[in-house]
Amino acid sequence: SVSSSDFSFPRMTACVPSDALGRRVLCGTEYATVRYVGSVPPTAGIWLGVEWDDPQRGKHDGTYEGTQYFKCRHPRGGSFIRPNKANFGVDFLTAVKDRYGLNDEQDIQHGTENTFVFGKKSVEFVGMDSVAEQQRQVQLNQLVDISVRECAVSHAGQKEEISRTCANIRHINLSKNLISSWETVTAIASQVQKLETLIISENKMKFPSTSTSVSSVFSKLRILALNQTEITWTEVLLCAPGWPALEELYLTSNNITVLERPDNVLQSLKLLDLSDNQLLDGNQLHLIAHLPRLEQLILRNTGISSIHFPDVGFGCKTKMFPSLKRLAINDNKISQWSSINELDKLPSLRSLQCHNNPFMDTEKNPETLRQLIIAKISQLEVLNKSEILPAERKGAELDYRKIFGNDWLAAGGNWNPEKNKPSEEFLAAHPRYPSLCLKYGAPEEGELKGRQPLTLKNQLLTLTIKCPEKPEQKPVEKKLPESMTIQRVKGLLYRLLKIPGSELKLSYESAKLEGKEVELDNDLKPLQFYSIENGDCVLVRW
Repeated sequence: SVSSSDFSFPRMTACVPSDALGRRVLCGTEYATVRYVGSVPPTAGIWLGVEWDDPQRGKHDGTYEGTQYFKCRHPRGGSFIRPNKANFGVDFLTAVKDRYGLNDEQDIQHGTENTFVFGKKSVEFVGMDSVAEQQRQVQLNQLVDISVRECAVSHAGQKEEISRTCANIRHINLSKNLISSWETVTAIASQVQKLETLIISENKMKFPSTSTSVSSVFSKLRILALNQTEITWTEVLLCAPGWPALEELYLTSNNITVLERPDNVLQSLKLLDLSDNQLLDGNQLHLIAHLPRLEQLILRNTGISSIHFPDVGFGCKTKMFPSLKRLAINDNKISQWSSINELDKLPSLRSLQCHNNPFMDTEKNPETLRQLIIAKISQLEVLNKSEILPAERKGAELDYRKIFGNDWLAAGGNWNPEKNKPSEEFLAAHPRYPSLCLKYGAPEEGELKGRQPLTLKNQLLTLTIKCPEKPEQKPVEKKLPESMTIQRVKGLLYRLLKIPGSELKLSYESAKLEGKEVELDNDLKPLQFYSIENGDCVLVRW
């Protein structure tokens, strides 16, 4: 039905702008796009047919009394409103002055415009208007970082007014306004010579559908956020020639499903965020895999179920993503460990976030899960925002080598190098296993004996405690729980040796690691973290 619901908000306009069709409007706190301007018989006067951002706000699909006046994506996403209920927004500079308290009205505080009251006397200052204007100009020119988020900005305003008034702007937040087209963004940015950061997220805009002539408007732009703007990847590539220096591009929640290879654009890009776009499949990543400087790729909740770099086999480094250091694949559908194996092919990968993927459900113990990922990706330094210390990596790799030792033997692995021929199937599941055997030696037979049930007795480690620099201290044999932290071990040693734990330095040696000592350098970690086993020797120094 036709509605003329009462709304009240500032800057109403009773007349309809000539370019109203397609414009963004605000009705109270609700955002909408104008899809129709005209009469709706039998009622009199002009109506605006709007499609609401929140379809729950609407009443129909643009059809009234059997006539379709406009179309909506949602069957109940549309309404008719009177023009005086629609806020078509303000120009950029008006919003800046409003936000930063620098508009004309806010200068008038006491008495009449140029009159100040001292006691009972009123004194008039001649020329106060021009002084106030000069002060405003100075203050606006000092602004470097401007945020006019949710200020109903819809257009640039008078030509050159921004550049004349705000000459030093470098960073602009224009998110959640009434910007209807990329053309408007360009009109604002063309007056900001030093623009480095531009956030225009949450503006439903029209973008160029054909290649545009390259201008210098965005020549210094380094950071651009286009989240929730309904931009497609094709439109990104059409605009990208105008962003020659762009380093960070945020494109979350845009319904991007298909990617294309960027040819001679986005070559300076270091960070790309495609989160909350349901990509068609993991192979879409191959199309952006040759961005030469890309260091960080954020793919949270993109629906990908697998990752594969088909250009090389296991043990080799892919030519894809040559500079990629940080990868986020949280909240996806990756169910196979083979995708984690593939990540070892990335030559520069140092940091990974992978929470909330089905493959993580295959291992209930989070500590074991973490160790498996660390062992599978050789160069990883940070996992799920937690640093991987050298001792943790060593423990993870030694454990991995032991856990899958029997599988290795069953698949054709052998201590004799000439007979060591594990199957292709085993190598596909454990591509790093041969390199771990080279690094630490093949697992010994004693290490691969069947694991006993984890009763308390079996969790106790029989360890020899020695003080190599104090020969007068005789070695002591102790049974300690493998879950005991290094801090608690130091507490035990304090009772034995009467030396404060803060002064003790612990390490251990094992028959498996001939001539090598492993430092026990993290007080919060348990003994099992360091892969200490029965019969190993804890060395105590102070």
